[in-house]
Amino acid sequence: MNKIVKIVLAVIGVLAAIMWYQLPSKDMPVSEAIESGAMNTMFMLMYLLLGIAVAASLLFTIKNYFSNPKSLKKTLMLVVGFLVVVGIAYGLSDAQDGTIEAMASRGVETTESTVKRIGTGLNVFFFLVIIAIASMAWGGLKKFTSK
Repeated sequence: MNKIVKIVLAVIGVLAAIMWYQLPSKDMPVSEAIESGAMNTMFMLMYLLLGIAVAASLLFTIKNYFSNPKSLKKTLMLVVGFLVVVGIAYGLSDAQDGTIEAMASRGVETTESTVKRIGTGLNVFFFLVIIAIASMAWGGLKKFTSK
């Protein structure tokens, strides 16, 4: 298996080197360079390798979780905790604060649901920052008082 992987990586490396030399020159206009076959092939190769890397990492992560039930339980608790934070943030976000009118006066059309989602994202960020700072402070305080 290891030998096959090395051969496949070598072939991909040689293919990438060939395509590198076929890339358009820097003098070519961007509109023409985008249509380059070598560039499109390199992007397809990149997406393929990225997909393989993501699939492999997810596969081995899931395999590791099911081989160790304690880590699966801990991960599920963290995911549920994150979903609770998102739910609280969504409940606290408000689209009736005049944002829609302010954005419309600037020429940006938006909807109430978009403003609510943006508010949810900001609230989640703020909550996670507060949780991170509190956990670092708690760990430092606990370490400081235990000595």
